[in-house]
Amino acid sequence: MKKLSKSDHLKIFSYMLKIRRFEERSAQLYGMGHIGGFCHLYIGQEAVVVGVLMTIHKNDSVVTTYRDHGHMIARGLDPKKNNFYGGHGIVGAQVPIGTGIAFTHKYNGDKNICRTYIGDGAMNNGQVFEAFNLAALWELPVLYIIENNKYGMGTSVDRAAAGSDLYKRGEAFGIKGEIVDGMNVYSVIKAADKAGEYVRSGKGPYILEVQTYRYRGHSMSDPAKYRTKDELEEYKNSDPIEIVRAEILKKKLATESELEKISKEIIEEVKAAADFALESKFPSSEELYTDVYI
Repeated sequence: MKKLSKSDHLKIFSYMLKIRRFEERSAQLYGMGHIGGFCHLYIGQEAVVVGVLMTIHKNDSVVTTYRDHGHMIARGLDPKKNNFYGGHGIVGAQVPIGTGIAFTHKYNGDKNICRTYIGDGAMNNGQVFEAFNLAALWELPVLYIIENNKYGMGTSVDRAAAGSDLYKRGEAFGIKGEIVDGMNVYSVIKAADKAGEYVRSGKGPYILEVQTYRYRGHSMSDPAKYRTKDELEEYKNSDPIEIVRAEILKKKLATESELEKISKEIIEEVKAAADFALESKFPSSEELYTDVYI
């Protein structure tokens, strides 16, 4: 892994903070009735996506779950250039899709890999194991990233998944893997870099179980009463953004005032984005039929 530069550290801090502020603003707008349907926030898990995407190559692919706002922010918000294949609402459905994308990379011989994110709640679903089997059988260039945030909706992993480590589910297929501290972005970068190079070298799939924690409920309609305040506070004491802030200050890569300036700029950027959305007109009713049949 290459040594992180000053600009790398500040990029990590900026992206993680932008995701946090974007999600907080989304929660506000949801509460005010401006956002309908479901809203799944990424607050607390920022180190996962930013850490992994610090190791990505330009034309690598990404597919993920419905908790996906942070993924787009970390990739630059332009799916046309970044091979982002979306966040999928059916639990576990993105795993066969990501495996198929990896098959395309191998078929085309382009040396790119597909990073496929999986929630811990999907790890008991059959299509996940079908995908693992084919990925191992055909030595596909896919890096599976299990975002283990301790709860599948409202059920703790300990009550839903037999066995101690989720990444070991791949051992039956000969897929190597490891556990990573998902609250520390630097640990994620190191592990994701090693895993990515393993997959890119043609050795087949690899699994990273990134142990993280979401500070909010499963969605905005979830009060998260199934966990204790002490547990939540324990994880907040290891806030991933504060870990980065402390590292930057320790290495004297920026001052408190410089980081505060970045913070204020991000708040203004997110506010401008929200204002743009609120002031924009709704699409016409005819758009309901666009691309439905063709």
